[in-house]
Amino acid sequence: MLVALVALVLGIYALVDCLRTTGAQVRGLPVAVWVAVIVLLPVVGPLAWLLAGRTHGDRPAPPVSAPRGAAPKGPDDDEDFLRSLDRKHRGDV
Repeated sequence: MLVALVALVLGIYALVDCLRTTGAQVRGLPVAVWVAVIVLLPVVGPLAWLLAGRTHGDRPAPPVSAPRGAAPKGPDDDEDFLRSLDRKHRGDV
């Protein structure tokens, strides 16, 4: 009985903590996914949130992935390519 009560209190604490945490302080997964993990995995989910889901102290969360440059354009989005096709079609090349 005591173990179930501790698991319930841990789950409620982790759920409230997760919902009050800002997006910049969350690591790994979006907040909605963390909520699902906490609710669906009774003891493991709250422990995972408390140990790995949020930043501790004043440390900012590390970026999930490094930002990259602009996405490559497809040929139908490249104006120079379309102009060259138009010139080839008209015979201006």
